Parts: sequence; C-alpha cells; structure tokens
Amino acid sequence: MATQSIFITGGSSGLGLELANLYHQLGWRVGICGRDPKKLEALRSQFEVYVLDVSDREAVKKTIVDFATKGLDVVIANAGIAYKNKTKLPDFDYSIQMIHTDFLGVVYTFEAALEHFIPNKSGHLVAVSSVAGLNGLPGVSCYSASKAAVMKLCETFSIDLKQHNIFTSCVIPGFIDTPLTQVNPHPMPFMISAKAAARIVQKGIVKKKQNIVFPKKMYFLTRFLSILPRSVYCNMMSIKRLNYSRK
Repeated sequence: MATQSIFITGGSSGLGLELANLYHQLGWRVGICGRDPKKLEALRSQFEVYVLDVSDREAVKKTIVDFATKGLDVVIANAGIAYKNKTKLPDFDYSIQMIHTDFLGVVYTFEAALEHFIPNKSGHLVAVSSVAGLNGLPGVSCYSASKAAVMKLCETFSIDLKQHNIFTSCVIPGFIDTPLTQVNPHPMPFMISAKAAARIVQKGIVKKKQNIVFPKKMYFLTRFLSILPRSVYCNMMSIKRLNYSRK
C-alpha cells in the first residue's frame, strides 16, 4: 500500500505540530509550513518543511502543488493567529492581517489542494475553526468572524464537493493549551492539551466527520449561547464577570 501524504499549515508549533508528530508516527509522509525558519529547520529531519505565510495566495499554491507532486491525501488548514489583547476597540491593522491568515489562508490552502484532489477524485479538506465562531465574543471581533466564516466555508464544501468524492471536515475546538492561548489573561474552562486534541482530530478525520467538536462541555455551553435571543446574549455578555475585553 502506498504511503499516504498529509500537508499541515501552521505545523511548527501547537496543535499543528502535534498533528504532524502523530501522523509521522502513523507512517504518513508529512509536510508542514510556518513562518519561522529556525523552528522549521529543527523539524526538517522528520517532515518536509516549507517557510510560508498562508496569507500569500500564490506562495500557498506553489508550496502545496510542489508537495503534491509525490501525493496528497489530506490537507489541514491549521495556521492562525489570535488577539493578544482583547480590547473593545480592535487594532484594525492587526485584525485585517488576522482575516487574511485565519480565513483567507484557509481558502488559499483549499484552493491549492483542490487542484490535486479534483482530477484524482479523492481527498480530504480539513480546517481548524473554533467555538469562538459560534458567537460574537467580546474583544475578539475579527477572530470570531473569521472562525465563523471557516465553519460556513467547510459546510458548503461538504455539500458541493461530494460529486468529486472529496470530504470536508471542520475542527471546532474549545481552549487548547498552545502558545496561542498561553498569553490569555483570563480563565479558560475545559482546556485540553495539544496532544490530546491532535488525537481527537486524527480520529475524526479517519471517520470523515463533518464537524470534529471538542471538548463537548465547552461546545454545548457556547452552542447554548448561540441559540439565545441575540439581545439576551448581548446583555449577558456585557456583564463584567463574563466580559474579558478591555477599554
């Protein structure tokens, strides 16, 4: 049986790195990309590494097409950034960068992978969203918006790409212990390790689940908030104890 191949964006740290390690242990050919050359160089003995900013459409296409010359079965659009400071008025320059990375980076990754998947009539697209996409959370405006957009993109593709035998999965996690969350100054209920999260994601991909959701308690909490009348939700989240955004 031919070795299966997976490409993971944002694969040099956090959840992306744990997924890369897991798939490497399972005998897959693994490609990763990131923006830090030093981190990637240290991982070169295990993976095929690429220095890449996923907000660069042409660079994403060139990278994934290059990796796919030796095969591509699964692509995980994992790269993302978050707000370091949750302020009521966002840093708009950073927010625009976030949209380019967290949403358009997924679009560019999927676009490039589909150039390989569609002619071969097989493949699996995976994107990492967040429970933050279920509601407009205080202080993380464009993060919530980008993650909501990723969910809807995956939902649409799960319908539209069936004719090509291509599966689409959306990963919808709560808090994962990664460098991205370690800067948060507020409580993070039901947090799990990146290694545990990677195992859940990998099992969900094997089962070709449309939505890979965890931890369940965090999902049900945020899902409950999403079905409240929006005026009730907004008033609730304006309470100081629930609102972690700063002036």
